Amino acid sequence: VQLQASGGGLVQAGGSLRLACTTSERIVGINVMGWHRQAPGKQREMVAVISSSGDTTYADAVKGRFTISRDNTKSTVYLQMNSLKPDDTAVYYCNIFMAVGRRDLWGQGTLVTVSS
Repeated sequence: VQLQASGGGLVQAGGSLRLACTTSERIVGINVMGWHRQAPGKQREMVAVISSSGDTTYADAVKGRFTISRDNTKSTVYLQMNSLKPDDTAVYYCNIFMAVGRRDLWGQGTLVTVSS
């Protein structure tokens, strides 16, 4: 299974972007899809995750501004990012953890740059 992320770019503070991550195969079984980010000089951190049953978890820094969703028919996960801040600048990576086989897969990352 390969993950392909898209939707990154340059946006002014206060603006919005929508990231999408599509898998190369249809995902079946219990799984968790999510977005993580890594800013320059910092460790990678979880942004938001969503389970195959729809349960979501967000990092405190993005609560109320970001929304994660998924379309299981397309095996795609989205991240709607509103009210973006310069601190949101990072490479955003999509991830899927599949319970069957305990597979943990990562996409190639997409750069989000928020200018002040």
